Amino acid sequence: MSGSSSDEFSVLVLASDLGVDATPFLSEIQEEQDPDEQWHDCAQHLSSDEDFSDLDFLQFFSLQGCDKSGNRIFRIVGKYFPAPVVSGERLKKYVFHKICCELPEGPFCIVYMHSTVQKEDNYPGLTILRWIYEDLSSNIKDRLQVMYFVHPGLWSRLAFATLGRFFLSGGLYWKVKYVSRLQYLWNDIRKGEVEIPEFVQSHDNVLEHRPLTDYGIEPDRLHLTEAPSMGPSFGRYEDNWKLRDL
Repeated sequence: MSGSSSDEFSVLVLASDLGVDATPFLSEIQEEQDPDEQWHDCAQHLSSDEDFSDLDFLQFFSLQGCDKSGNRIFRIVGKYFPAPVVSGERLKKYVFHKICCELPEGPFCIVYMHSTVQKEDNYPGLTILRWIYEDLSSNIKDRLQVMYFVHPGLWSRLAFATLGRFFLSGGLYWKVKYVSRLQYLWNDIRKGEVEIPEFVQSHDNVLEHRPLTDYGIEPDRLHLTEAPSMGPSFGRYEDNWKLRDL
C-alpha cells in the first residue's frame, strides 16, 4: 500500500482450547469504549465539589417511600422549583446527583405535583426536560416504571397530547399517568408513603368543589356572580329618558 495510518491499534488473540478466561481482558476494553455510559451510572464520575445544599433546601426533588408495586418514589414539587434562577445545566447535574447518590437499585417511579405551577416561575421548559431525560442511561430509563402527573392543567394535557410524542421518548410518553385528584393517587400509593404539601391538598379541595378549574376556567374568587343585579338601575334611567323625551 502507498500510505499507512498513524493510528495505533492492538490485536488480542485468545486460544479457546487453553481454558483462558477472557472476561478481565474484554471488560477492560469495554470500559475504554463506553466512558459515557459509565458516567451516567456511577456517582464517582460526578463532580464531588459541587454544592447542591441550596437545591436540597427547596425540597422540589426528593426521595420518598414506595408505591404499591414496590417502586421507590422520587417526589417532584413543581411549585418549589425556581426556574428563573436555576440553569438547565445545573438542574441536570442535580438530577444526576440525586439519582446516583440516593436512589437504590431496583425500579422506581416519579410523583410530579403540578399544583399551582406558574409557567414563568416554575417551568424549566419541555426542551430542557427532554435533554435531561435523554442523557440518562438506558438502565435508569428502564427502571423508571411510571410517572404520576398530579393535578395536570388544561395546558399541560394539551402540550403532552400534541407535542409529547415528538419531544419525549416513546417509552416515557406511555409511562405518564394523569392523576386529577389525590384520592385517585391513593389507588397506587398508600397514604404516608409520599408527603403531600399543604398547598397541594388545598388545591385539591378547590378542584373538588370547582371541577371546571380542570378545564382552565378559574374559580370566581371575587364572587362577581353574587353581585346585585344592575337591571333596576338601568330601568330607572330609561324611564327618566322617556319622560324627558315627552
